[in-house]
Amino acid sequence: MNTGLEVRHSWAEWPLTGFFSKLIRCRALQPPPLISPFPLSEDATAPRLHKAPTGIDGVDAITRGGLPRGRPTLVTGGAGSGKTLFAMEFLVKGARDYGEAGVMLSFEESRQNILENMASLGFGLPALIEAGQILIEPCLIQPSEMVQAGSFDLDGLFLRLERAVERIGAQRVAIDTIELLVGAFGDDFTVRSELDRLFSWLKERQLTTVLTGERGRGDSLTRFGLEEYVSDCVVVLDHRVANQISTRRLRVMKYRGSEHGTNEYPFLITERGFLVLPITSLGLEYEASNELVSSGVARLDHMLGGGIYRGSTVLISGSAGTGKTTLANYFLDAACRRGERALLMSFEESPAQLIRNMRSVGVDLQPWITAGLLRIACHRPTSFGLEEHLGRLEQQLVDHQPTVAVIDAMASVAHVGANDEVAAMVTREIDLLKSRQITFMFTTLIQPGMEASSAIGVSSLTDTWLELRNVEHDGERNRLLYVIKSRGMAHSNQVREFLLTDQGPELLDVEVGPLGVITGSGRQIEQARRAATIASRDADIERRRRTLSSRRAAVEAQILALQTEIESETADFEAELRDEQQRESALQANNASVVQKREERA
Repeated sequence: MNTGLEVRHSWAEWPLTGFFSKLIRCRALQPPPLISPFPLSEDATAPRLHKAPTGIDGVDAITRGGLPRGRPTLVTGGAGSGKTLFAMEFLVKGARDYGEAGVMLSFEESRQNILENMASLGFGLPALIEAGQILIEPCLIQPSEMVQAGSFDLDGLFLRLERAVERIGAQRVAIDTIELLVGAFGDDFTVRSELDRLFSWLKERQLTTVLTGERGRGDSLTRFGLEEYVSDCVVVLDHRVANQISTRRLRVMKYRGSEHGTNEYPFLITERGFLVLPITSLGLEYEASNELVSSGVARLDHMLGGGIYRGSTVLISGSAGTGKTTLANYFLDAACRRGERALLMSFEESPAQLIRNMRSVGVDLQPWITAGLLRIACHRPTSFGLEEHLGRLEQQLVDHQPTVAVIDAMASVAHVGANDEVAAMVTREIDLLKSRQITFMFTTLIQPGMEASSAIGVSSLTDTWLELRNVEHDGERNRLLYVIKSRGMAHSNQVREFLLTDQGPELLDVEVGPLGVITGSGRQIEQARRAATIASRDADIERRRRTLSSRRAAVEAQILALQTEIESETADFEAELRDEQQRESALQANNASVVQKREERA
């Protein structure tokens, strides 16, 4: 007499009559083994559990290496949370990247539906199936078509699964979903007994298994509240909606014998599958380069002590219209001129509008886009949740491989979540970019009267902080630039006037007057006044110089006349002196002649 479940359609292909055979023995509940069947390392610091890497971005970082090898892992969550995708990607990555064949045992979807669903993700599933690396075993269960006629067990499942595993030499198994498999059992004791038996069967064959399960009511992780207790690892997926924006979270609730991340981690379901964005797996171990790169404005480089350190983060804050976007785009233009790849993510303008606006200040971005050096990605910040912002950035980094990146109008994402959530997201972006040695510049809007760092609250994480301000004076509003900080370099502490011209940004020395800094036309008037003062002073000096020259010439003429007069008087004196001497000589000669004549007479 057959006391198993009578199934009308899909169970005809099973090797036993019906899915469940008669339970003819009373089997006591056996607890799962407490000791790992795998040899432990002799090194006390080495992992004590062998792990199977999932290949899913971020999951291996959170689980410190992957899921427990040869053990079952429960992935639970509500409808649409990504359970089936997680299980299938676990199999695909295992077969494609690690050479471990896998079996997908599906109780909800047909083989054709699974292939169609996975086709959009680019997994190459048909090729893996054809190569014998993946085997999909659909076991469609319709509870309305099952009739309980007595006790039953999972022997039929074991036989079919064993046949599938042996067929391709599988090392990985995915069972989707566990509730449909055990939902027909009548009591919790039988459910736990058969689940324990299933898990023991999988462990005996050292099959690394992912089982998906529906989220239970209230605090229960699963429908029966038992699956999580007999699983060695439990991964909880959550899909929530807040302020009309959906977000997804992943948490490793349990992991026997292994350290793991215990936080909630945002994740995305992208065109490439799962993308988990861990918070704590990114540490402070990135390199610090000594290379300086140009900001695109020569005088700003001089103010910064030579440029910006490669791999550092630059924050440009300021109110609307101060020139933040222009300064950031000149940074990108300078990178492209050096032959580097650059990425611009904008939350406020379309690519066409950005290109047009930048032409008005002397920079043309289109040639760099055409050459493939610059990529511009624009979207509204409220289009999706914070984790997708981070995920899109990560995807762009993988696709474009830039060395410099700019995010324009970061403060726009403040409307997407709470302040602490936004700050956490920006922190992860900074860590992500620094870990890849990408020089990162982002702008943020500061409303008048706001604290400069209050918009996103991460100014302390940036290496260089530039602030742009609008100042009003004499009926004008002009721009000023300050270097608030620049780690690792002797930067300028002076204020510069920041001009936007059709030839690009210019930094000018400000004028300091009796009432403070003078900019704009006031600076021009002050410069003109100073120029006039200097010109008047120079004219006065020249006049005095000419007067002195005239007086010098007159005095020199007087001196020359006096010299001539003295020379003339000297000549007359010498002539008279010579005449007197001649007379004296003649007299002496005459006297001598007289004396001689007297002597001759005597």
